[in-house]
Amino acid sequence: MTDVIALGEVMLRFDPGEGRISTARSFHVWEGGGEYNVVRSLRRCFGLRTAVVTALADNAVGRLVEDLVLQGGVDTSLIRWVPDDGIGRSVRNGLNFVERGYGIRGALGVSDRANTAVSQLRKGDVDWDAVFSGPVRWFHTGGVFAGLSDTTVDVADEAMAAARRHGVTVSYDPNYRPSLWAGRGGADRAREADLRLARHADVVVGALGLAGSRPGACRLTADEVPDALTEVAGLLPGVSVLATTLREVPSAGVNDWSAVAWSPGTGLVTGPQMPGLHVLDRIGSGDGFAAGLVYGLLTGAGLEQAVAYGTAHGALVMTTPGDVSMATLAEVEALVAGGSAHVRR
Repeated sequence: MTDVIALGEVMLRFDPGEGRISTARSFHVWEGGGEYNVVRSLRRCFGLRTAVVTALADNAVGRLVEDLVLQGGVDTSLIRWVPDDGIGRSVRNGLNFVERGYGIRGALGVSDRANTAVSQLRKGDVDWDAVFSGPVRWFHTGGVFAGLSDTTVDVADEAMAAARRHGVTVSYDPNYRPSLWAGRGGADRAREADLRLARHADVVVGALGLAGSRPGACRLTADEVPDALTEVAGLLPGVSVLATTLREVPSAGVNDWSAVAWSPGTGLVTGPQMPGLHVLDRIGSGDGFAAGLVYGLLTGAGLEQAVAYGTAHGALVMTTPGDVSMATLAEVEALVAGGSAHVRR
């Protein structure tokens, strides 16, 4: 049995550390990707059995991505390998250059991901009935994958519908990236895709991305969040859980961090409040929240505890470099219980 499968792109992240992309002379290389980060965390931090459905060009760069995924413990058997043409003319692997930011200088991402192998996936390329016959307990995808090309929305739709047919719980994260939709209809088209896909989902993470007229159209105060989630629930009558992180950014290195969730049975549930959270690298923290939430829901912990797991895990992800989690379940549980940063010997 596989606990959780994700559909998404896995890229190489080039990290200049404390420096800047434009002046770097060396980079640390990680793997990462919005949907993949969730299953990687669920495997390494929370101990669940996970796999990723993606596609890679079959060359040394693709095999490096595979090696990093293997180090994270995620099953690679569902990777679709695409023949390489030698120079990336027809197919390639994605690269992501990311600065962490510091103080008044925010984080910066520069993606190099057009025409990647996974962006060329089409409906019918994956036998989803075979994928979900495992059996599988949970399936996760999101707006990053859906935004890769004109065909990936159809692939996500096909996958989510198949998961529902097989009785698999489905989660979706809108995760809007303006760069992916530039020249392809922008925020309006992203909104259309999100609503199409989120209607297949039992759980929507990053649910505030569906509030308002288009992604990023409104900036909400804490008092406005409950009404916004009620608005989203009205758009998705079949949804079981809506969840979202809440972040204020006094500086790149200090964030106010929390989360909320809603379900028909519980109403609004609030996660732990973490004002003045010191941040080393914020990239991947939303995916860390999603992983903790999924873990809590899968283990029957209840929505309040699941939100607490997600909030704590997302916070811990921000204390280490790279997209992926380096936290342990013991650290997550200690933080949920009110633990501190005192030295442990």
